[in-house]
Amino acid sequence: MKPMRLAAVMFAAAVGFAPLTASAAPAAIPAAVTADPAPDKAHPADMQYAGVPSHGVVINGVIYLAAGAGPHPTLLLLHGLPGLEQNLDLAQAARRAGWNVLTLHYRGAWGSPGTFSFTSSAEDCLAALAWLRDPAVAAKYRIDAGRIAVAGHSMGGYMTAATLAADKKVLGGALFAPGDIGAMDLQVIASGAPDPRAIGAKALNDNGLQGLNTTAEALADDLLAHAKTENFVAFTPALADRPLLLVTADDGFRGFADGLAERTRKLGNRRVTQIHFADDHAFDAHRVALAGALVDWLNQLVPPARP
Repeated sequence: MKPMRLAAVMFAAAVGFAPLTASAAPAAIPAAVTADPAPDKAHPADMQYAGVPSHGVVINGVIYLAAGAGPHPTLLLLHGLPGLEQNLDLAQAARRAGWNVLTLHYRGAWGSPGTFSFTSSAEDCLAALAWLRDPAVAAKYRIDAGRIAVAGHSMGGYMTAATLAADKKVLGGALFAPGDIGAMDLQVIASGAPDPRAIGAKALNDNGLQGLNTTAEALADDLLAHAKTENFVAFTPALADRPLLLVTADDGFRGFADGLAERTRKLGNRRVTQIHFADDHAFDAHRVALAGALVDWLNQLVPPARP
């Protein structure tokens, strides 16, 4: 099963939103996706370890530094559950487009200390924003602390929505095949199943929890405790005026993004971009097109500086 599918067939009723309109990828792939920029010997592109403080520990991250004196807009790029797909091709494309990119492993994930949970992962995202905005960090890594965006895949798309809803300073959010984990759990609760915890734990185990310091039962408890307040419907009011890129696949999750787009548009949001690929959850057959969609959106969010 693809990472972060969360046994989508078990939650089919949770994704029953009707698609809004057909959508497609941009016709032209931005140059940053397919061509290297001219080298800058004074301020070369670089990649460094980034230790991000979060709630008493330091979580593991990597910061991709764009070439040029900067300061540069910066993208926080979030992986899904369990994190097998890092989407580092997207990080490289964004860097070629002039953006710094911070990737990280949440607490309890892939060597970061602590115990993994959905709640603590959301906290880690906000801690990462605080780290990027720290004046010393911003100066060291040529970060424009006033121009930070967030992007994420699958569970990382959920974390992107949560982060954007919690922090009004973030420029916008890109969600790739996002799974609304709160809505999934609400559906299980509403079904009247005698043991929703067991259903959630089974779906999580089926998904796979490789590299995570946690148990499926603990994650199911976390979901049950926060499902009513931590979901895309609850986030919608805070996203009604935020630029959103929503990229969907044929994975059973499309309704989450379509529903979010529909609700935010009803509240007046005119900055929602929707793209659909007839592909699997990881966009395995559309990686160049996916990178193109991200770079095109980033270029609209922060127009590239003229040479």
